[in-house]
Amino acid sequence: MKYISTRGDRTPRGFSEILLEGLAPDGGLYLPVEYPQVDAATLARWRGLSYAELAFEVLSLYIDDIPAADLRDILQRTYNRTVFGTDAIVPLKPLEPGLCLEALSNGPTLAFKDMAMQLLGNLFEYELARRGEQLNILGATSGDTGSAAEYAMRGKQGVRVFMLSPYGRMSPFQQAQMYSLQDENIHNLAVQGVFDDCQDIVKAVSNDLEFKRRYRIGTVNSINWARLVAQVVYYFAGYFQATKSNDEQVSFAVPSGNFGNICAGHVARMMGLPIRRLVLATNENDVLDEFFRTGVYRVRKSAETHETSSPSMDISKASNFERFVFDLLGRDAARTRQLFAEDVEQRGSFQLQPQEFARVADYGFVSGKSTHADRLATIRDTWERCGTMIDTHTADGLKVARQWLEPGVTTLVLETALPVKFAATIREALGREPERPAALQGIEDLPKRFTVVPPSVQAVKDYIAQNC
Repeated sequence: MKYISTRGDRTPRGFSEILLEGLAPDGGLYLPVEYPQVDAATLARWRGLSYAELAFEVLSLYIDDIPAADLRDILQRTYNRTVFGTDAIVPLKPLEPGLCLEALSNGPTLAFKDMAMQLLGNLFEYELARRGEQLNILGATSGDTGSAAEYAMRGKQGVRVFMLSPYGRMSPFQQAQMYSLQDENIHNLAVQGVFDDCQDIVKAVSNDLEFKRRYRIGTVNSINWARLVAQVVYYFAGYFQATKSNDEQVSFAVPSGNFGNICAGHVARMMGLPIRRLVLATNENDVLDEFFRTGVYRVRKSAETHETSSPSMDISKASNFERFVFDLLGRDAARTRQLFAEDVEQRGSFQLQPQEFARVADYGFVSGKSTHADRLATIRDTWERCGTMIDTHTADGLKVARQWLEPGVTTLVLETALPVKFAATIREALGREPERPAALQGIEDLPKRFTVVPPSVQAVKDYIAQNC
């Protein structure tokens, strides 16, 4: 399997090469030359496999430059009861007939980002040891990616992490998870801005090819294809749990800010998984909902990005969205480059032509948005009627999912985090504290280690150079 860029660089690259790359040299995102196809016979063969075995079957379609025995070992070490607390890894939680949660937050940082990040940590360590090299990981987080990456990479040989986060804009629990880590290979940079400022800095540094190569810069954000393809697996796992035969369809409702989580669903659907709808849910930062309603993609400025009670989705520039648009446009790299490298970067928006926007329906996407009042009502209703406590982002997904329910089609809402990460809103909705694992009691009181920096590319480059 070879990979190409959404912006036209067709130099064929293998998985292990793009694992350490992040962005393509032309600023685009990597995608496989074609999506491998699965048929009913393949689905039948995969049904009933353990999660680690299913992950091997899916990922080996995309990874052919790591020996099969090594890949199996990596996946067995990643997806097991010790790491995720359950043999199912992503068990379903029924709410009512035709509506379930898929639990993706059983990992060490209590968020769905662990599903891919735990694998990424093991893949990085394996590949760097194989090459005898080191890697400096540069990432941006609005809350959960940072802690998931740092917990996956802490203590890993040959890896340093430089994680950018918006100063003061994460929940106290999220900040504590990251900033309390004292490992020498972990560096937290609190940027005086919003998440989009952090993300822009990561992209700018990654686009400086001379700096990137000199300091061996890699990424763990979902612009890294390895992380996104790891997420494809839990769409298959959820489907098998929710259905009895391979001619059934299901829908997935996905809280989305950066378009990575739901882009993995798009890939699964392109492979042939019988997905009826991909229901995209935003919070008040509704850039993606606006696109799927109108065909207009309009990035908001930092001052227009709302600070909400589902902060991991406080994003107005969806870095994975380019992958979907590339497919939507029939993989027209020149048109994709015009929209993202020219229209978005220069004018902050683009509008698809009517014939281009008409194709969206062929890909199964629908959307909606949720507000703080919606989150409170959904959290309260789900607790009172179902006895299930959900976090704020999952509440966004569940609220929008209910708008698109169809008779005879089960909808799986992807749970994105456990409620303890957003305790203030849980208290507001339910008048009680969310439960937290014993190992994380008092985490907010631990000493914190982080550096405040301005929203400056040069400041971040200087910090990396001084700490390598």
